[in-house]
Amino acid sequence: MKVGVLTSSRADYGIYQPLLRMLDDDPFFELEVIAFGAHLLESFGHTVDYIYKDGFKVITVPDTMTKGDLPTDISRSMAATLKAFSDFFNRNHYQLLFALGDRYEMFSAVAATAPFNIPIAHIHGGETTLGAIDNSFRHSITCFSKYHFTSHEIYRTRVSEITGEYDHVYNVGALSIDNLKQLRLLSVHEFKELYNIDLNKPTILFTFHPETVNYEKNKTYISEILNALKILTHYQIIATMPNADTMGIMIRNELIKAKPQIKNMITVESFGSLGYLSAMKHCSFMLGNTSSGFVEASYFSKPVLNLGARQKGRIITSNIYSVPILTDEIIRSVKSIEKAGSIRQEPIYGLGNSASTIIKIIKEEFNLS
Repeated sequence: MKVGVLTSSRADYGIYQPLLRMLDDDPFFELEVIAFGAHLLESFGHTVDYIYKDGFKVITVPDTMTKGDLPTDISRSMAATLKAFSDFFNRNHYQLLFALGDRYEMFSAVAATAPFNIPIAHIHGGETTLGAIDNSFRHSITCFSKYHFTSHEIYRTRVSEITGEYDHVYNVGALSIDNLKQLRLLSVHEFKELYNIDLNKPTILFTFHPETVNYEKNKTYISEILNALKILTHYQIIATMPNADTMGIMIRNELIKAKPQIKNMITVESFGSLGYLSAMKHCSFMLGNTSSGFVEASYFSKPVLNLGARQKGRIITSNIYSVPILTDEIIRSVKSIEKAGSIRQEPIYGLGNSASTIIKIIKEEFNLS
């Protein structure tokens, strides 16, 4: 059975990995990883190299991203992606395509499949992020898809509400938990050897993506955040760079510009899954608005200071502190985290067997078992 897996960034590729390994090892499947978008850009770390290094068969779809981060640039990237994939699917045929998440470029790639009647299996549907235009793209991908693999029962129910269908909708948990169960994460010593960053120091793992619904406010937001980071001098700050979103380049440039003033901040383009999850395990807490603060961080019971409205609508677990993007509120919440100490958060996103469950279901759906 020929299957393709659509991946446009470091974020979705890291989540896919347990599923990719099992598909690749299973003789039922002929796997092709279809890499496009930010994966192919040097400015975002040329992360397609991680996929080649992992040994998967990779097909690239270039020229789907335009330069810039204004609304016009995002729209043009969407159009370029749709056009590129219309040609790609005319030449390449699949019995099933996997699509993960909610990115605008993922939406365009999936939309291009419709005239070709390629079945889509959507991972992480049914979730809500009211502060990002991704929310609309996620639900749209759900509507294009035939098979649905959600990370929680609440999200499975929402997918059925969106589609009006109850067949082919499965709560399988989050693939990220498979990763965390299977990966041997780096020790503090190994992390220091590999990245020259000492996680023995009290460390904040920081990632801030733009709020793409109210994108014009992001200049104010990053200013407030940087003012807070200047105050948090008793922490080492590891800042991973934002996604290719509206105003994402502006945030990236502001972080780089602020480095001489925030001497305790280290900026990192991409750790890859192993490095990022290891940093999460050993850091004092997370700060920002990344989705990994909701799924992976709950596995570690890691405190998360969730900024603003980008992730509004997700399930809030006991380790998450939701805070407006104001300098004083951020500092106050850091003090609350320090005062609270350790938190025990029960895992709610599955038992680490999502990949095997997905493959079992696909075989049953296609009568391959």
